[in-house]
Amino acid sequence: MTATTADDIPAPPAPPAPPAAQKLSARTLVGFVAMVFGMFMAILDIQIVASSLTQIQAGVAASADEIVWVQTSYLIAEVVMIPLSGYLSRLLSTRVLFTVSALGFTAMSFLCAQSSSIDELVLWRTLQGFIGGGMIPTVFATSFMAFPPSKRAPVTVVIGLVATLGPTIGPTLGGYLTEQFSWHWLFLINLVPGLLVAATVWRCIDIDKPDWSLLKGIDIIGMVLMALFLGSLEYVIEEGARNQWFEDEHIVRFSILAGVSGVLFLWRVLTYRQPIVDLRALRNFNFAMGSVYGFIIGIGLYGSVYVLPLFLGQVRGLNAQQIGATMFVTGVCQFLSSPIAGVLSSKVDVRKVLAVGFILLATSFLISTPVTADWGFDQWFLPQVLRGAGLMFCIIPITSLALGTLPMEEVKNASGLFNLMRNLGGAFGLAGINTVITERTALHSQRLAEWLDPSRPEVAGFLEAMQARLSATLPGDAELGAVRTLAGILRAQTTVMVFADVFLLMGMVFVLALATLPFVKRPVLRGATDSGAH
Repeated sequence: MTATTADDIPAPPAPPAPPAAQKLSARTLVGFVAMVFGMFMAILDIQIVASSLTQIQAGVAASADEIVWVQTSYLIAEVVMIPLSGYLSRLLSTRVLFTVSALGFTAMSFLCAQSSSIDELVLWRTLQGFIGGGMIPTVFATSFMAFPPSKRAPVTVVIGLVATLGPTIGPTLGGYLTEQFSWHWLFLINLVPGLLVAATVWRCIDIDKPDWSLLKGIDIIGMVLMALFLGSLEYVIEEGARNQWFEDEHIVRFSILAGVSGVLFLWRVLTYRQPIVDLRALRNFNFAMGSVYGFIIGIGLYGSVYVLPLFLGQVRGLNAQQIGATMFVTGVCQFLSSPIAGVLSSKVDVRKVLAVGFILLATSFLISTPVTADWGFDQWFLPQVLRGAGLMFCIIPITSLALGTLPMEEVKNASGLFNLMRNLGGAFGLAGINTVITERTALHSQRLAEWLDPSRPEVAGFLEAMQARLSATLPGDAELGAVRTLAGILRAQTTVMVFADVFLLMGMVFVLALATLPFVKRPVLRGATDSGAH
């Protein structure tokens, strides 16, 4: 008798797609609002530690190399969970998966706050990111499953606003909590809201049923390969720039692991009867392009949230609260522009709305290239206005473009892929930005050092004037003080030139994205209005 393997087990028939929601109950609406708030918490926690790493480092006695894992571990774990969430949602149901994710996220937040060592904190942050990662794509899928097309536009607006506002205000809120209380409150703030979200979702959401037949022939091998691939890839792109890429032995090893496991994972999902991640949605051209655009938006969203605070801290010397006050403009403009973007996305060809978003984002970065060391709130006001509006004019139509053209039975799985691409875009963007900063800093430093040759009359004159000015206060060290002043000017100008290069490159990314729009077909939105019978 021949042994039966998992591959020989016939795939169970797909469960019948539930009918489209024609009338939205108040109970479901309340539950969905709770789900959106839970998603906000999960997205917020990606960046909430960004402005407080120094205080956390002191609190858990970590080294400079170790403390970055407080953020990296969360991102790696979340990236692994996001594509897995589609399968788990079908297996457990939306209600169960989201409730478990919210409770687990809350419990891990409490344990993060209790950590006394870097090892403990990284462990709990990893579990927090993994468990909480299930909330993000589940909300996107629910918006297309639970709401009829007539009510979907405002829902997409809210989700788009939350998805972009979370990373924007994360560093601001984190800096405020740390300075006013302590770094522990970065995590303690999740406890009460997390419990309320879990309880509300459990009581109010009942839009689908679990499908336990999916346990038959579950693809454990595919799950392991996916975790190895995405985890290794995220490690490489997060740590590569910091560790000089392939000059570091660990980067080389994880790159090889990512490459091998990635090829095997792709082979597995394409040949296994019941793959852990179904890539069939990528056959839909608009979904594929929406995922690519989601990747690009990730670059702009996470890149801008990273670069501007870096500039304000390094060049202007602002603290976390002052940086937050400057960046507040972006959040306000996102909030104000979201209803406009939502209305236009429901009434106008989404490609035209997306074109406006790409133009706004490209302009916001390109007009930042003349940046100087004196730029403050006034100079950053217009770029932030354009960026805030541009993000909403992109994320809302992109969500409709990607998920709104799919039959309902594919939405859950596709939502995971869509959100994965945005997070990977952010990770690749940050890696690229850090690489540009490293390379261009070396280049500009060398060129400015050559130009500031003390033998040049202009430089010699500056040093003599500075030495004369310092001789009254530093009679014995006036010459050294003049040299240090010149070196400080060189460092500041180098930093400003590097940021100008970064803004130029980010602007060109969106110019290129704009150039691809003519190749995108006008989408015929349907989402949860049918079961793929068109």
